[in-house]
Amino acid sequence: MKRYLNIIPALSLILVLFSCDAISQKKTDVRKVKLTAPKGKAIAAFAEGCFWCSEHIFEAVVGVDSAISGYAGGTVPNPTYDLVNTETTGHAETVLVYYDPKLISYAELCKIFFASHDPTTPNQQGPDRGSSYRSILFYTGPAEKAAAQQSVKDITKSGKFRKSIVTELKPLTEFYRAEEYHQDYIEHNPNQGYVRAVSIPRFELFKKTYKGKLR
Repeated sequence: MKRYLNIIPALSLILVLFSCDAISQKKTDVRKVKLTAPKGKAIAAFAEGCFWCSEHIFEAVVGVDSAISGYAGGTVPNPTYDLVNTETTGHAETVLVYYDPKLISYAELCKIFFASHDPTTPNQQGPDRGSSYRSILFYTGPAEKAAAQQSVKDITKSGKFRKSIVTELKPLTEFYRAEEYHQDYIEHNPNQGYVRAVSIPRFELFKKTYKGKLR
């Protein structure tokens, strides 16, 4: 995972040292997640850059029960963090969201998706570059596909972004849970360099711009 910052030279050096790449963690097995939700619940998946912040954002929304950081959209089975980081597997850092459809809809989750990242930068999200950081709306059936298509039309029509939307729409066929040290990363590592410089400011900006209900 490449966490490169082009903000301030001095800050860039610090962030590289404290980036995901610089963190020495023990590898754990990555497992394939069964794409089913508990009775009365639903699932959705979104790729929008670093999954640390994406997970943190979605879990802050009323109606979302939990979010899992992982990998989706690729072709290589059983991807690991290191393998995805080579940008050769086709996977993108993705969050699998478990939610209550009685409290929040998939269409609203799509709004959160577009409110929490820049969908106009291909293979890049802020300082992070590579295909694993590309913008993807995943769908699990015809209804979600239609809602995803409509959300792209709505955000394009809104004029919020001057550049063209490059978000991909892909069926969710497989999702692999990331290594355990990635789960709830911000909660467990609030003072880590990348978290303080990139993740938290992104989260705070989301809270200021999103009009829905937050915890």
